[in-house]
Amino acid sequence: MTLPALLAALAILQTPATVIPDQPLLDETIAARDTALFSVMFDQCDPAALADLVTDDLEFYHDQAGLIATRAAFVEDYRRGCEARKTPDAFRSRRELVAGSMRVYAIPGIGAVEEGSHVFYERQGDGPEKLVGRARFSVLWKLDDGVWRLSRAFSIDHAAAE
Repeated sequence: MTLPALLAALAILQTPATVIPDQPLLDETIAARDTALFSVMFDQCDPAALADLVTDDLEFYHDQAGLIATRAAFVEDYRRGCEARKTPDAFRSRRELVAGSMRVYAIPGIGAVEEGSHVFYERQGDGPEKLVGRARFSVLWKLDDGVWRLSRAFSIDHAAAE
């Protein structure tokens, strides 16, 4: 065996394989991560919690806002949005997953892709909430050392509520 082949074999032995759970448990796990992510994003305004939910090399593609690359940039953009929501008459949004739209696909050795549709509600200050839009999404959840983190996201097909 050559030295490079031996080193490669040793690296495989030292790196624990990423084991993706079977489908029913995978669906539950990803649904819980989806809920956690959007709870932080829309309800909590907690930059530290958001940072823990995403990978360092996050890439977030949005069909209206473009690309936000890296955890640091994503969390900073979120932090600014949280600051803006502190005024009494600020707009506040709520996201709701469209029932039955979520699909989860295992990606062996990496994690899972989640696809679905969601709708958004908005209210100004303490005013009434109204349905304002809808969109589709596709995200890669990466399983790293037993922790699922958002790694890639495509937020697409945004449209006004019908």
